[in-house]
Amino acid sequence: MNKVKVGVIGCGSIAKHRHLPEYAANAQVEIVAVCDIVQARADEAAQKYGSESYSSYEELLAKSEVEALSVCTPNYLHAPISIAALNAGKHVLCEKPMATSKEEAESMIKAAKEAGKKLMIAHNQRFVPAHKKAKELIESGEVGKIYSFRTAFGHPGPEAWSADGKDSWFFQKDKAFIGAMGDLGVHKTDLIRFLLGEDIVEVVGFVETSAKQNTDVDDNAVCILKSESGVIGTLAASWSYVSKEDNSTIIYGENAILRLEEDPVHSLIVQYKNGETVKYELGGIQTNESGGQTNTQVIDHFIGSIVNNTEPPVTGEEGMKSLQVVLAALESNESKKISRV
Repeated sequence: MNKVKVGVIGCGSIAKHRHLPEYAANAQVEIVAVCDIVQARADEAAQKYGSESYSSYEELLAKSEVEALSVCTPNYLHAPISIAALNAGKHVLCEKPMATSKEEAESMIKAAKEAGKKLMIAHNQRFVPAHKKAKELIESGEVGKIYSFRTAFGHPGPEAWSADGKDSWFFQKDKAFIGAMGDLGVHKTDLIRFLLGEDIVEVVGFVETSAKQNTDVDDNAVCILKSESGVIGTLAASWSYVSKEDNSTIIYGENAILRLEEDPVHSLIVQYKNGETVKYELGGIQTNESGGQTNTQVIDHFIGSIVNNTEPPVTGEEGMKSLQVVLAALESNESKKISRV
């Protein structure tokens, strides 16, 4: 079997803890190139995974036999590097948020189409066991009509997670473009779209900087979202949950309430209208806390789409729709009005 020759551009924390180990664990993959503007970081990864090391992504795209790659850079580089890679004939897995504007996202999608290559966005929440089970229950009709939801993703902030700690690009607006809403909120806009099976059409956003010093990116956001069929709910994204990560979602339906990733043991609890409660132990969600690094399945799905020539489960179009909800929240915060997506 010919292995897919893979490269990783950006060797910070997301590459180190997710992309590289998951590629290494996939029997259909050979890691052949890594790149980071901090040469020592690239060299460390290259040594660990037996690959070539680059400090320039242009050099990697030009010289290497790479067939597919992950873009794990600061947000402002997602689109330009992904487009360059697609134009160079590589399949691309891009970290979220996929871009800093709708126009950038559209350019990425166009580049993938023109190159005839896969473009997948790394929205891992779709693959969490509790989330997949909840979608099954909703789609089967067991939950009945969905009335409302609330979803949150918060932790103490990127300082403890990012390779550069307090000096991380996450806090620099020119590189990050957006803070907690882009880092965490976009995961939840994607999850809600996935669970409901429909798009968000209206957004009210309160997007603030209140917890972190010396930064002009948001660290606290609360949004009200309305779906195509009129389901309304709230989304919170925060870097100010100082003691413990919250990655929970509650779906309020006609026949049952679904509690996702709220209980440390039972990742899905279904509370039925008739008083019955069913608790599922399905395995935990990925967290940034120690010991939480289980396989996200993102890499396996990406490689599977290449090997089997199928559409990736999170396409560029899907990534763009989830990004647009975040952009609408920013617009609403500025205008103090409801934004249409």
